[in-house]
Amino acid sequence: MSNAAVRVLTSTMLEILSRFPPAEIESTAISGVVIAGFGSDEVFPSLISFEVDGIASNVLRYIIQKKVTVGVDAGAYIAPFAQSEMVSRFMDGVDPEYEANIQQLLLGILRGYPEVIIDSIADLAENERRQLKEKLANEAMKEFTNIGKKLDEFKQNRFSGPITSVVTMLSKDDLALMAESLVSLTSFKRKVSMEAETVGEPIDVAVISKGDGFIWMKRKHYFSSELNQHFIANYFREKSDGKKAK
Repeated sequence: MSNAAVRVLTSTMLEILSRFPPAEIESTAISGVVIAGFGSDEVFPSLISFEVDGIASNVLRYIIQKKVTVGVDAGAYIAPFAQSEMVSRFMDGVDPEYEANIQQLLLGILRGYPEVIIDSIADLAENERRQLKEKLANEAMKEFTNIGKKLDEFKQNRFSGPITSVVTMLSKDDLALMAESLVSLTSFKRKVSMEAETVGEPIDVAVISKGDGFIWMKRKHYFSSELNQHFIANYFREKSDGKKAK
């Protein structure tokens, strides 16, 4: 093999290895990173999330998963991550896996019944039979797409739309309570099912606002604060002394 061929193969392999793996290739090394808050010149909050799959050839393998900006036109947005099925049920009124199963069954019906009907007509020539099947298959796909759009509109108008409208008017306390409740609901569902308990309590809750910045509403500790009052007292004394020193 020539040196030129080796260089081409090497660069090709590095290109493949340094790219984020496609969805059909499962990777146990993928981890999520979410960045949310306000930029120095932003009036409204924004969010961006990444999936990271390590480093290859000194190149970070990542993909932008979600990018959200709240503004005048979109006053609120609820973005679940990791185990999001309970949030989807709450927002859309249906479990995403159940919905996907219904769609597959519906698609099978729309594709299968025309063929059954056409095959039952004995007087059709083979060419006519093939053309008719192709025509009805195309019409079936159009109808399947149309049904999907109508169902999405129904979910938006009946479930997610009204919830999002209310969220735009919630106070900071209520927003924190809502976020904690959705995570707690996911945790409870995992606890009473056969699924792995990848979400569990206690739950950390924080609120980010333009005026106050990052504020903890609830935060777990590896020790009981009631049993370690001396640590709490020393912590705040050190913070106070640090401010006085400045």
